[in-house]
Amino acid sequence: MNTPRYQGKSQAPYFWVLFFSGTLSVSGCASTETSVVDANASAPVVSPADPYENFNRSMYGFNMGLDKYLLKPVADGYTYITPDVMKTGVTNFFNNLKGINVVLNDLLQGKFGQSASDLGRFTTNTTIGLGGLFDVATPLGMQQNVEDFGQTMAVWGVDQGPYLVLPILGPTTVRDGSGTILDRAANPGTYVMGTGIVEGINERANAESALNFIDEAALDPYVFTRESFLQYRENLVNDGKTDADSFDLDIDEALNEDDEPVSSSAPIATTDPQKKKLENNPADEVSDSADKSLELAADNTTIEAFDNMSKSFDEALIEFEQASEKMDKISKRHHRHKHY
Repeated sequence: MNTPRYQGKSQAPYFWVLFFSGTLSVSGCASTETSVVDANASAPVVSPADPYENFNRSMYGFNMGLDKYLLKPVADGYTYITPDVMKTGVTNFFNNLKGINVVLNDLLQGKFGQSASDLGRFTTNTTIGLGGLFDVATPLGMQQNVEDFGQTMAVWGVDQGPYLVLPILGPTTVRDGSGTILDRAANPGTYVMGTGIVEGINERANAESALNFIDEAALDPYVFTRESFLQYRENLVNDGKTDADSFDLDIDEALNEDDEPVSSSAPIATTDPQKKKLENNPADEVSDSADKSLELAADNTTIEAFDNMSKSFDEALIEFEQASEKMDKISKRHHRHKHY
């Protein structure tokens, strides 16, 4: 059958650029200092996760050349002629199609609560969002989750396997490559001719910033891409959890141990003031004396201020009495003159 073969080829660019759309979000976690060459050795150091590095580097170079002369020009033309609103709608549409696969893998991983949320998101965007062209679920609090068969196989205990860079398909692992086949089978867009081409071009256009970042910032773009991809996939498998979570638990346990009651066999601290005074550090005694001196000085200052205020009040009272006596004398004289 010609249709499946054509459809499979049309999906190839999408597989390759899918990773790059998420590279920028994990670029802070990727280490560009992970050199594949030991400065003190003549032979390159082979990463345990990348035993086929020579082959992978060759395929990486081939894919970069294909991107430079084919995929990038097409993506640039798509970006130039397509309004931003339309590009956003196309991205929303294909993200919504993946919702079926997300719900399925939620159930396979035992995430039943998340599966209900993801199903609600898919239903909302498909109906109210006009087939997924508009993302109306996110403002309603239904976040977008990323689940696929590669993560499901990891949960089931399938080993990651070696890192691989495949022609056109790009970076993957043995486990994720197998999961990708199942992901495409569960995506309704796989069975509609032409959707793979549009999706691949749109994804490549969205990945432009991430690819430029790799070219400009990475000392070794191949190592940067490999480490970013592996860490990104590990982050998805672990649902964003790291060793820091267990470290926090260890701290809590240590704090709980500190709160445990002291054993009855432990010696009881003495309350004898004389003995306690002898046990004190001389520097502490000097500090205590200084504190007491400051307290006495503060008390004396307060008392002195109160005395001064009292004296001022007494003086004002005396002056008031003297003024009252003068007023009385003046009043008596006035009455006498008026009487005569």
